[in-house]
Amino acid sequence: MKRERDNESVTRYQRNHAPGVAPMAKLPVLSWIGNAFAALCGKHGDVTAQAKAARCSRQTVYDHADKVQQAVHDAHLPGPRRDTLLADNERLRQDNHRLRQQLAQLQRQRADAVVLTPLKKQRLAVTTHAMGLSFNQIEDLFALLLAADVPGLPVRPRPDRSTIARWVRRWALQAGQVLGLLDEFSRPLAEVLAPDEIFFHGQPVLMGVEPASMALLLCQRAADRKGATWQQALLPFTRLSYVVCDQGSGLQAGLDALRRSRAAARERQTPAEAASKAVPALENGLDVFHIEKEARPVLARIWRKVEARWQAWEQAEQRLACAQDRRGHVQKAQAARRELERLWGWYERLEAGWRRAKAALGLWRPDGRLNDPAWARAELKAACGVLVGPLWAKVRRLLHDERTLTFLVRLHRQLALAVPDSQLRETLVRLWSLHQRGAASGVRQGVCCVLRVVCQRLGGENWPEVYARVAAALSGVVRASSAVECVNSVLRMQQARHRNLSQEMLDLKRLYWNCRPFRCGKRKGKCPYQHLGVSLPTYDFWELLQRDPAKLREELSNQHLAA
Repeated sequence: MKRERDNESVTRYQRNHAPGVAPMAKLPVLSWIGNAFAALCGKHGDVTAQAKAARCSRQTVYDHADKVQQAVHDAHLPGPRRDTLLADNERLRQDNHRLRQQLAQLQRQRADAVVLTPLKKQRLAVTTHAMGLSFNQIEDLFALLLAADVPGLPVRPRPDRSTIARWVRRWALQAGQVLGLLDEFSRPLAEVLAPDEIFFHGQPVLMGVEPASMALLLCQRAADRKGATWQQALLPFTRLSYVVCDQGSGLQAGLDALRRSRAAARERQTPAEAASKAVPALENGLDVFHIEKEARPVLARIWRKVEARWQAWEQAEQRLACAQDRRGHVQKAQAARRELERLWGWYERLEAGWRRAKAALGLWRPDGRLNDPAWARAELKAACGVLVGPLWAKVRRLLHDERTLTFLVRLHRQLALAVPDSQLRETLVRLWSLHQRGAASGVRQGVCCVLRVVCQRLGGENWPEVYARVAAALSGVVRASSAVECVNSVLRMQQARHRNLSQEMLDLKRLYWNCRPFRCGKRKGKCPYQHLGVSLPTYDFWELLQRDPAKLREELSNQHLAA
């Protein structure tokens, strides 16, 4: 019997997997019902006949009968119907899909989201205010950052204008304490300074910028701008040797007083004190751009007269062309033309004289050679002989002032100290000028090669070191107070937005300016404090604000002693 059952199983398997026999999963539903009827209600031999008709095995017929019977039994059990369960399942599947989409969206938003802790909110408010944003603009910025990106989520609380103002004022007071400490170590490093003053509602603000680093070392509200006030403000700059500024009476009086006090201090010094800590002499140079500023309105005023004569001549020509009797109009047109030619020639002579004076105030002569004080004085004297009349009185006075050429006197003294040999010095200066222009042409490259050979023969193997000193002297020439004017323009823009700036706000903005790295130009990648040579434990604006002034003083003192 066991062998017969095994043979029947093998036969059933072969039939089920034989070619042309449909597998059980592919039989239609009617075949399932027929198989169940044959197995459950049929007579002897009906199972075999149904299996042949359905093209399946007898075991499949029995299996279908069991499954159909179980399905009918399950359908009569108490509980929800099958279609209800299928509908619930479809609804759950759709809800699950929607939740997965929301979860993915929240994960993407979380990856891009910025977590604003209370301290980060204060940092954002203080930094943006130091950049120049007003309190209302900062409030709008918080509204954008803290808005609910997903509908249905609650709006995150954001600080109002009064809260932002309290934050900024608190850290602005801290900035004043930090700057009071940093000024002790930064101001003595400045050897060149461009001072100036600006006004907030009639009250002067004393400004001072170191040109090479663009470090804002002085930004102080004062009661006045008299000489004593300026002298007191410039006293901490102990190594200051050169000041370039305009001809303001208060500022010049303060510089004269500071110069006299230093001269008296040098007289009181003993030889040992002078050797260890010499008091530098203070030189004063006038801003050449301010001289040009005085000359431009005079030229513009004369040119307006030329334009008026031009219009008068054109009108005379038009009346001459339209008149029938030309006798009187011809003389008027000729007189208008002669007057126009006279004024035009006068303007051209004055403009040529001013161009000659402007060339004398440059670093290089028109022929490409380095300017020198003797040649510049001769050119300025000749130019002043052309710029006559009461309109040019102030310009002539500035051109005759010895302080106008202080930058040339200072430059030639530095070059003489760097290179005593005049022939080598002249060769190095010419080589530097060609490098600044860029060796684009083949002729210029050949000249540079020849000059290098000459420098090597005159200066020996260490001529590159001498060239570096010459380059430092030439690149450090300061003819104008453009640096402080740049910072003044920034403060004026912020003044237009804030209306008024207290001393605490000025301290906050000054600390941010000195710690902000430059993004382009020759100072790119470093902040003004770094270019000035101030060694700080950190140059980050916010980290400096958070440091304890006592600990910061100790760190700076240790670094200063180590240096």
